[in-house]
Amino acid sequence: MALLSPLPAELWDEDVDAALKGLMPRHMRNPEQAGTAMATLVHHPELTKAFLGFSVHLLFRSTLPARLRELVILRVAALHDCSYEREHHIEIARTEAGLTPDEIAAAVDGSAEDPFEQRLLDSVRELTETSRLSEETWTALSEHLTTKQLMDLIFTVGGYSLMAMAYNTFGIEFEDER
Repeated sequence: MALLSPLPAELWDEDVDAALKGLMPRHMRNPEQAGTAMATLVHHPELTKAFLGFSVHLLFRSTLPARLRELVILRVAALHDCSYEREHHIEIARTEAGLTPDEIAAAVDGSAEDPFEQRLLDSVRELTETSRLSEETWTALSEHLTTKQLMDLIFTVGGYSLMAMAYNTFGIEFEDER
């Protein structure tokens, strides 16, 4: 049961349009095309606009390579049991980051064949459980990641954890379930 349903079409106004402007083209800034998550978030246009600016960085401007970013997001979604986030990023992982179905399933489960990718997935769990990376983990990750990439990693885990909390609390439904 959704605690917060998508904003009804008759309540979409200039503020809602402005909130979505930085993320999607004009033809998609409506309740039918925006998707259930965005259509729900726009109950609070100012918050949505502020948060989407951050989210755009995480998804489109992050210094993390797409493959690593999607491994991290898939693991975050699994740890927070957020099916909406997980299913949307399975598609992105496959089409934009080139992950195979087996790699996607392994990332969701928290495993990877590559030792660095395993350390990366373990860091997601560490951040989620302790809200910090140990010096050992930071040092190991810094052998492969720059300081900016490490920062993007931490903010990706935090940002997608926040989205998972919101989506799970609001009861965001898949578009085909509406």
